[in-house]
Amino acid sequence: MSESTAPEGLAHALVLDGQGNAKAIAWDKVNEWAPGQGCLWLHFNFTDPAVQAWIRDESGLNEIAAGALLSDETRPRTITRGDNLLLSLRGLNLSEGNNPEDMVSVRIWTNGEKVISTRRRRLLSTEDLLADLEEGHGPRDAADLLVTWVERIITRMNDTIEAFDDQVLELEEKVLEGETRGIRLQLAQLRRQSITIRRYLAPQREAMNRLASEKLSWLEDMNRLELREANDRLIRYIEDIDEVRDRAALAQEELLSRVSEELNKRSYVFTVVATIFLPLGFFTGLMGINVGGMPGVNSEDSFWIVVAICVGAVALLGVFFRFKRWL
Repeated sequence: MSESTAPEGLAHALVLDGQGNAKAIAWDKVNEWAPGQGCLWLHFNFTDPAVQAWIRDESGLNEIAAGALLSDETRPRTITRGDNLLLSLRGLNLSEGNNPEDMVSVRIWTNGEKVISTRRRRLLSTEDLLADLEEGHGPRDAADLLVTWVERIITRMNDTIEAFDDQVLELEEKVLEGETRGIRLQLAQLRRQSITIRRYLAPQREAMNRLASEKLSWLEDMNRLELREANDRLIRYIEDIDEVRDRAALAQEELLSRVSEELNKRSYVFTVVATIFLPLGFFTGLMGINVGGMPGVNSEDSFWIVVAICVGAVALLGVFFRFKRWL
């Protein structure tokens, strides 16, 4: 790849003007950029081999930072060294046709003057930032970009968390109304989604706590307050997810209890019927053996006598079950 040819994995190269706008910068001008020109923001798809080669060999980042930006699997974390910040975050996958729990990761390195970020899949919060910059009210510098990006990632979770809450409420009502068809699968899927999302949001909370407390010279007190506010919302979302998970578990237990109760009722009916007809079956089987000496063979009233005996036996068993409160 020549120095003038941008790698295919370059999503955008922008310079923030400090007024809420940004302008694209040609790839061959990236190495000529100076901090006085505004914050440089380079965003890449790290799966492109050309991007990997540039980050490793030409970005000026050390081996740890380059490896973190190119890592295929990463968990939310915050690492600082001097004024250099390495941040890994995850956002819900809200792209059409995808599951929200299949979370999308973004990796960010910045020294307060330049921002290099990488991703594999599209993250809608990134597009929110670009839309704000196009409209002229986007982030002004690296600190503002970082804080706004974090806020957008967390804000994007709100609708999904509320949808989970509405869904578990609807399923609870169906269970209480006695509806069981298809409910078990929906509850299991909701529990799986909530557990998966919480798995990544819990370490993200810790990463946010550390980010807000790091002593970075380019991060102002107001930026820290905004990060703490965003982290408070993240904590609330985690608590909401925990509540959804617990309510789904309780609803699933109630559903299983109701299904078990219905099965017990049916089994009880079958048991009562079998108990009543067991002696009748024995009696009619005994009377049906084809051997000599059977009483009533030559009597025309024998059949009705047997019927009367059977009816009497059923009545006596019914009275006995009623007396024992089995019916």
